[in-house]
Amino acid sequence: MSSELVRLRQEKNLKQETVARALDWSPSKLIRIEGGSVGISTTDLQALLRQYGIADEDPLMARLIELARGARERGWWSSYSRELSSDPAYLAFLGYEYGASRIKHFGLAVMPALLQTEDYAKALTRQYVSEERADMLVTVRMLRQEKLLERDPSPEQAFVLDEGVIRRRVGRSIDPKIMPNQLKHLLELQSSRPYLTVQVIPFEVGAHFGMTGNFAVLEFEGALGPVLYLENSRGGALTVTGRDPEIVNYNSAFETLRETALTPEASRELIERVIAKMG
Repeated sequence: MSSELVRLRQEKNLKQETVARALDWSPSKLIRIEGGSVGISTTDLQALLRQYGIADEDPLMARLIELARGARERGWWSSYSRELSSDPAYLAFLGYEYGASRIKHFGLAVMPALLQTEDYAKALTRQYVSEERADMLVTVRMLRQEKLLERDPSPEQAFVLDEGVIRRRVGRSIDPKIMPNQLKHLLELQSSRPYLTVQVIPFEVGAHFGMTGNFAVLEFEGALGPVLYLENSRGGALTVTGRDPEIVNYNSAFETLRETALTPEASRELIERVIAKMG
């Protein structure tokens, strides 16, 4: 929301002081709104958008008003703001993810969070944080899945996985069934959710863009530009400006990865073979 307001002002080549003076606001008020440190009322938002030439009947006006109203409501992730304060990018990402209409996720070494079983998530997370924090992170991860499942309509979800994701025996020392069960869960998701696709890039493809690491691109209906999230075990980096060249590059790369990967049907067959070998 705040990034869109900054973009609209910059497109008009307006300075914050000029806009604030025209609206009889203090410059600090606009700075706080654009910085996301305070919310904005519907009345103030309408006045601001009119300064940028957005008419009341413009769909962009309605969309941004809807976003402003949503921003004033506490999302489910707000309950974890204290626990996740050390990773503000991840906390912000949870809010964007919940409102996305399309979710594109590439997984290089580990199963994307939205596909993980609880046992897999615990076995993975406890490798790099304390058991207490791991339990909290897993709880958040399961809630992410649950809340997206409750949405109507459900967001489109496309996942591309490197073959290493489905072959690595995460949790084997704890319970050898963790990984086979994770892969069975993956197949169940494919079968039961028509809006969700899973494709695997086989080892034989060789080097590809996804070898830079896990990433997610979120897309939205209306005016809000796409969001890019680069993920690692210790946290993530969030980019929220839809015109950022990095987002364009990653979005394009994801589509190339989908074309490089096996089809969903062939990916399913490969996953079934891997399960059979795991016993």
